[in-house]
Amino acid sequence: MKRGAGGLGALRNAGAGARDPAARAPAHRHPFVTLGLRANLAQFGLLVLINAFVGGMVGLERAVLPLIAERDFGLASKSAILSFLISFGIVKALTNLFAGRYADLAGRKRQLVVGWLIGLPVPFLIMWAPSWIWITAANVLLGVNQGLCWSMTVIMKIDLVGPARRGLAMGLNEASGYGAVALAALASGYLAATYGLRPVPFYLGIVFAVLGLGLSAGFVRDTTAHAREEARTHRGGPAAAPPFREVFALTSWRDQNLFSCSQAGLVNNLNDGMAWGLLPLFFAAAGLGVARIGILAATYPAVWGAAQLATGALSDRVGRKWMIVWGMWVQALGICVFVATPRLVQDAGRFGFFVAGAVLLGLGTALVYPTLLAAIGDVAHPSWRASAVGVYRLWRDLGYAAGAVLSGIVADLFGVPWAIGTVGGLTFLSGIVVALRMQKAPRTPPALRAQPAAPGAAKGFSARIKALMNFPLTRGATASASIPWPARNRRAASTS
Repeated sequence: MKRGAGGLGALRNAGAGARDPAARAPAHRHPFVTLGLRANLAQFGLLVLINAFVGGMVGLERAVLPLIAERDFGLASKSAILSFLISFGIVKALTNLFAGRYADLAGRKRQLVVGWLIGLPVPFLIMWAPSWIWITAANVLLGVNQGLCWSMTVIMKIDLVGPARRGLAMGLNEASGYGAVALAALASGYLAATYGLRPVPFYLGIVFAVLGLGLSAGFVRDTTAHAREEARTHRGGPAAAPPFREVFALTSWRDQNLFSCSQAGLVNNLNDGMAWGLLPLFFAAAGLGVARIGILAATYPAVWGAAQLATGALSDRVGRKWMIVWGMWVQALGICVFVATPRLVQDAGRFGFFVAGAVLLGLGTALVYPTLLAAIGDVAHPSWRASAVGVYRLWRDLGYAAGAVLSGIVADLFGVPWAIGTVGGLTFLSGIVVALRMQKAPRTPPALRAQPAAPGAAKGFSARIKALMNFPLTRGATASASIPWPARNRRAASTS
């Protein structure tokens, strides 16, 4: 009698496939691959440098672009000014999603190089823009550049170091990127105060893009083999990648840890988008000049970047959950300092309080940012980790668009201080969600625990397309959606 295609029968048949002796054939160690930071220090250091150029590309905009909207193009509506963040956030989020999935199927380096090619026109479009539409279009390209390049540097560093130093690796990655954001914001603010808002500040963008492309194309090596080596030694064994819809559902809402990370990432970038788009205008209304606005725009990511050198490694020792919770709450406190300062402090003393708020915002973000990425890596098996990182980064970077829409509407209706305060309240609530939902110890979701991959599974172009589209091979595909491809094929054979 045949076993049913769904329910318990599907799970039993999946288990039978997993017990297939052929499926348990040991995977052989790659002769030229060693995991660990020390063993891969040269490539790791190169990726740190490249990520600094990635961060520099976006840092150029943080001090001056909202001022360009007001002064060069005469935009008065805060929603219109923040439109560049909506396009940037949506495009970067979607790019993250597909970049993560494709990295599991076709490797990492190719996407890194393509990301830099797409980023090359960005500084030219901003320098020569005759209308705000050009700026919005430039930020579409910048979103693709950031989604591909930053995603790949994250995934490749996770691949290189293995599981033992994952928090440290993410701390170094994010420190280099956001340290460069700070330096680029500071430099662009100084150049804008000295030479005008355009074009001189964006000459730096041309340098960043050319150097990033050259190093990525000429010296970076793909790290897919390192991910396979970790999968070989993983506690669950080597595994075939599960259907993408399964990874998407688990990362988005079905798993408590992954959901907690995704919502915290979204709210974190919601307040980062507010800081990018509204704080320069808020500081200008409080009486600060372009040079001081540049200093404040640099202080927040500078603290964020530098502190991650410690917080990433600290999360390896003390755990992820409470660092994320307290990080969100410290961010909320920093945002409250911004809102309260103009009401409580006279003009002459405001700058110092604004600096204090920027330091708190940066410190809170440093506690959260590398820890969230490391927490995703804790739960995800190496065979689907890049896809999980891509889904997490989809939700995280949609925060830019959500922050731009929410902040713009509230600012137009009630004023900029109300918009900033609203974002601060949401940040505090996000910390409460993590405190209540996230488990202290990482747990691999049962639906995605490693299932052995058949040694003879196809690895060509057609197999990649099938895996990408999740095309059903059997009648029972719906019931067996959580069964990786090779096990699903064995199930079909055993029930026929």
